[in-house]
Amino acid sequence: MSTLILALIAGAVVGLALGALGGGGSVLAVPALIYLLGFTPAAATTAGLIIVTATSLTALYAHARTGTVRWKAGALFAAAGLLPAAAAGAAASRLPQPVLTAAFAAIAAFAAIRMLRPGHAVTGSAASGARPAKAAGTGAGLGALTGLLGVGGGFLAVPALVTVLAFEMQAAVGTSLLVIAANSLASLAARGATTVGIDWAVIGPFTGAAILGAWDGKRLAAKVTGTLLQRTFAVVLLAVAAFMLIDALT
Repeated sequence: MSTLILALIAGAVVGLALGALGGGGSVLAVPALIYLLGFTPAAATTAGLIIVTATSLTALYAHARTGTVRWKAGALFAAAGLLPAAAAGAAASRLPQPVLTAAFAAIAAFAAIRMLRPGHAVTGSAASGARPAKAAGTGAGLGALTGLLGVGGGFLAVPALVTVLAFEMQAAVGTSLLVIAANSLASLAARGATTVGIDWAVIGPFTGAAILGAWDGKRLAAKVTGTLLQRTFAVVLLAVAAFMLIDALT
């Protein structure tokens, strides 16, 4: 199968996940870039940020049209992560590639287990209310994760917005895209010249397919139960994490 076709298929899957779940697409983008398209882990994390930035902005626009984005709270949450994202992004290129791969696999496995855990999500009405200090700490942690591993952190941002800021699920999904886009842009700015070696002939089609997939994901989310989508994605993610961890340790 040609590289172009693989890039288009992988991009469509990433966009579908991001549009439907408000996050998680980048956790699939990086492994796809490494194992299907031949990128090094360092190049894949940078390319992943480019893809996630473009796709999350598209998905954010789609959610904003339906009024599910809380701009003020989301901007404050994202602001806490900007400096950590930039600092971690600058440090990422200095880490050994096996360390990056293993760290990414661990985060992916954690995300998958979280999604599979029965009743892990809580509703906004069940949350105890917004806690500014905890919100700032969570935002900073998500920013560092984005910068280091090239992931948007949506799989952590959504539950954090629900539990820490007492958002209902629809608002958490929409607002998480604002957080993802801001953190990804900060991390890309910190990496700067490292984007020079990116293969745009691959990243361009990948990103385009992801953007189209995000629109389809938004429509899919309205037709299929969130639980089914989440569990299906989690199983795929767990398998990817196991493969990456084995690869990093051998």
